[in-house]
Amino acid sequence: MHVYGIKNCNTVKKALSWLEENNIPYTFHDFKKEGVSEAKLHAWEEQTGWERLVNKRGTTWRQLSPAEQSAVVDAASANQLMRTKTSVIKRPVIESPKGIILGFDETEYNAKLK
Repeated sequence: MHVYGIKNCNTVKKALSWLEENNIPYTFHDFKKEGVSEAKLHAWEEQTGWERLVNKRGTTWRQLSPAEQSAVVDAASANQLMRTKTSVIKRPVIESPKGIILGFDETEYNAKLK
């Protein structure tokens, strides 16, 4: 299982704590240090759609100018933004045997990861 995110993100911290408490092994990919590839974004989008990957509630999105926000209209423009500002990606992204999981939802984790 692979977990993608940013180590100092509170939601990522909750997810990693949950995984550790439930003895679920994982590898961690830090967006800040390692970035994210176009191929990875496309693979996730096939399962979730690009709209769910862009975190429009987060600080990074809110700090974008209205012009930058309105320029995100499709997968290509979203991917460009997510590759240059990885903090705008909803976190964590978990690649599990049962598919992609976005964010932290204990009920979903119990259903898909145990």
